Amino acid sequence: MCKPNSYAVLVCVMLFAFNHSFAQELYVFTEPASNMPAHSLSVKQTVKSLYNKTDARNENRYTTELMFGLNKNTMVHTTVSLSDMYSSNLHFESAKVYAKYRFLSNDAVHSHFRMSAFAEASYSRNDPVFDEISLDGDQPGIQAGIIATQLLHKLAISSTISWTENMQGIRWEKSFPQIVPYEAVNYSLSAGYLLFPKTYRDYNQPNLNVYVELLGQRTTGLNKYFIDIAPAVQLILNSTAKINLGYRYQLSSNMNRMSDKSWLISFEWLFLNALK
Repeated sequence: MCKPNSYAVLVCVMLFAFNHSFAQELYVFTEPASNMPAHSLSVKQTVKSLYNKTDARNENRYTTELMFGLNKNTMVHTTVSLSDMYSSNLHFESAKVYAKYRFLSNDAVHSHFRMSAFAEASYSRNDPVFDEISLDGDQPGIQAGIIATQLLHKLAISSTISWTENMQGIRWEKSFPQIVPYEAVNYSLSAGYLLFPKTYRDYNQPNLNVYVELLGQRTTGLNKYFIDIAPAVQLILNSTAKINLGYRYQLSSNMNRMSDKSWLISFEWLFLNALK
């Protein structure tokens, strides 16, 4: 329990509020419109594992992410990844920066509606060999979009729409005909539900959340698409440590993809007031 001094009380209030209000919208495969607590720092390590149909072997991507809550409306992510997905050996693969700004917030007791705008830019050493456009290590590019999230007590529903461009398209199209898409519209619909605890007593209680997310993309030019579904479970300990486990698989597609299914596991640690 918290010690009776002003700083401890402040930290406990922040932890309890974070735990109680936002646990079920900490999605595993997408971002919500809400931000992490102001002046906080979070460190996240993710492993993505899949079976590459083209190379007929299991491959992994290891992503390290630093997240900064600059204030209540603005947060920034920086990411680097290592993988063996486009080579026979594990090597440095990509770097990315992501920023999100919350521009609308209608809050009530046990509910809120929020909207945010985001943008990101990535560098990747990989060549565009598949139809799917992804800035999570696969290709260099830019992306921008809008997120809307509705929290209703223990249920949180969120939707995202964005535009993505693979920047290699500009360079490749000068010398080669277009063989893979370079621009796409991305969309998602995510739902999260808080299973445990049934009643909050203090911030030390573990949180258990379940998620299901629909993830889609439609490219321009070559008119390719995919629709995936991604169920996941999440355990939050002491309101600061988060463990995610998710499985993503394809529902429908006409794309040439590296894989139509993948596993994701991640661990994240939140440091409150680290930037103050």
